[in-house]
Amino acid sequence: MPSRTPGAPRRRLAPDDRRAQLLAVGAQLFAAHAYDDVRMENVAEAAGVSRALLYRHFACKRDLFVAVYQQVADSLLAQSRFDPADTLQEQLVEGLDAHIGYFAEHRNTVIAANRLMAGDRLVQTVIANELDALRERVVDAFGVTDAGLREAMSAVVKGWLVFVQVLCVDWLEHETCTRTELRDVAIGALMGSLEPLLRAHGDGVNSG
Repeated sequence: MPSRTPGAPRRRLAPDDRRAQLLAVGAQLFAAHAYDDVRMENVAEAAGVSRALLYRHFACKRDLFVAVYQQVADSLLAQSRFDPADTLQEQLVEGLDAHIGYFAEHRNTVIAANRLMAGDRLVQTVIANELDALRERVVDAFGVTDAGLREAMSAVVKGWLVFVQVLCVDWLEHETCTRTELRDVAIGALMGSLEPLLRAHGDGVNSG
């Protein structure tokens, strides 16, 4: 585990700045190591603070992880914005490339959230909110103008996003295909699942 330089002076920071620093250190450690291998004393040492100070900001490792994963989800959403100026295919490719790339960059954190912490209420709330935001963006990418079609597509996209999440987590653990293949499988699954709706409501969709 990384640690601060011996003898390095401890800096005084405002509470918000200290919390941000601890989150940054926690994010680095959770990304670099399996969840079970990260201990609060490792975080305190790497941040150059006492364990007492760390515990004033985060009561336990689980609370620190939830806060870190919230930042991961927020950053993922920031990087997965679809550009309406692009075609539908381009938007899906760009969005999924960003999604898969970010998951790969935070492999250990994502695996921990979806495996070890799968039953944790707060972690699942973060994931659910992330999926809801992504669902709106995916439906918006189709340029749907019909309210009924949008509602039907939204339900399908919700299920598809869960499928993509499971697929991506499994890929992080086993990498049974390339990133491009993973992305194309996901896009193919989306278009295949929506095809009956799109065919029946062609006038309500801007396919780009």
